[in-house]
Amino acid sequence: MGKLTTHVLDTAHGCPAAGLAIRLFDSSHKLLVETVTNSDGRVDGPLLEGEAFKRGRYTLEFEAGAYFRARGVQLAEVPFLDMVPLAFGIEDAGAHYHVPLLVSPYAYSTYRGS
Repeated sequence: MGKLTTHVLDTAHGCPAAGLAIRLFDSSHKLLVETVTNSDGRVDGPLLEGEAFKRGRYTLEFEAGAYFRARGVQLAEVPFLDMVPLAFGIEDAGAHYHVPLLVSPYAYSTYRGS
C-alpha cells in the first residue's frame, strides 16, 4: 500500500522543525489533514495511506512564519516567507511519496524523498 509522509528541517538553526503546523489539501482545496510536527520534525504517522491515498494533485501548506516567530526569530511584519505551499502530484497510489521541506526565513527547498 502507498502512503504520503513528510518532515521539516529548520536550516537556519540546523535542527528538526518541531511544532510546525501543516495542512494537506486535495485538488479541490478540500482540507484532508491538519497536523503539527513532533520533536523530530515529523508527523506521528502518514498523512495519507490505505483507501485515502489516491492518485491526484495535492498541496501541503507549511506555516513557516508562525514557526519562526515562535522560535523568537525577528521577522518583518510582512515576512518574506510565511505560509509555504508545495503543490505536487501522486501518480502511483501503490508507492511511498515522501515530501520533505527544508526551510529558513528566506528560503526553502523540497524533493521527493524515500
